[in-house]
Amino acid sequence: MSAATPPRVSYQGEHGAYSEEAALTIFGEAETLPCPTFADAFDALVAGDADFATVPVENSQAGSINDTYDLLLAHREALTIRGEFDLHVHHCLLALPEDDPATIRVALSHPQALAQCRGYLRARGLAAVVSGDTAGSARLIREEGIPGRAAVAGRRAAEFYGLRILAEDIEDNPHNYTKFLVLARADRPVEPPPFALAPAPGRPTKTALVFAVHNRPGTLYAALGALARGGLNLTKIESRPARERPWEYYFYADVEGDAAEPGCRAALDALAAECTFLAILGSYPVLRAAGASDGRGPLPGIKATGGA
Repeated sequence: MSAATPPRVSYQGEHGAYSEEAALTIFGEAETLPCPTFADAFDALVAGDADFATVPVENSQAGSINDTYDLLLAHREALTIRGEFDLHVHHCLLALPEDDPATIRVALSHPQALAQCRGYLRARGLAAVVSGDTAGSARLIREEGIPGRAAVAGRRAAEFYGLRILAEDIEDNPHNYTKFLVLARADRPVEPPPFALAPAPGRPTKTALVFAVHNRPGTLYAALGALARGGLNLTKIESRPARERPWEYYFYADVEGDAAEPGCRAALDALAAECTFLAILGSYPVLRAAGASDGRGPLPGIKATGGA
């Protein structure tokens, strides 16, 4: 990839998906590569079919995306995290342009999106029907052309599939964010990626790691104590089953700091002494954080007063 060539970015979903919106916001210009599953998006990057991947790791309402965590562990030697971005998710109700809004009785979408709009749909007597992902539901409305159905998806999906936006910002909670990670091959030169966004002002570099400890009293306490003594701020910790050892777990953690810095490195070495397994998934900048300014005023969707 030359400086003049837009990067190829894989993501899970179809054209018009929020993951594609995240990719285009992060990179400005990109050749997006839609993939049917999260595993396919990771595999495309490993195989060299993509230069980067954008994958969701957590939603502020629904919590962590388990598939992403499992794939980060499985590909820990081949891939690394190069950036983090919080996308403010705004759902729309989309229908065929010629459809009469009064006849809409069904809303199709991903179960997460439907759950995030449950109050809106219930108040309007719309039956929520699970139908793949958000952009895929929009595509289905367009391709089948059956009246009386709408899709819950983003504005980009409406534009891509030529649908009419019946209502915007229909999510029940306006503080609806999805955190995306930018992935690259571990053997890619450590150089600033071609991001269109600068790191969020005032936000330190973060390091993501995964570790395991002996299944004995006090071992997790000792591991976290090593981070505390090293002065690392723990911003998240998440446990996932260690599938090869029933009822034992891996712990995923995010800390503020760069693993290349001596102080952070010393704290991570102290952590390693308390663990049976430790892997660094990447040290990376926060490109945009929920509620943080990007240097050009409030984030889109956040009023100047600070409300949503």
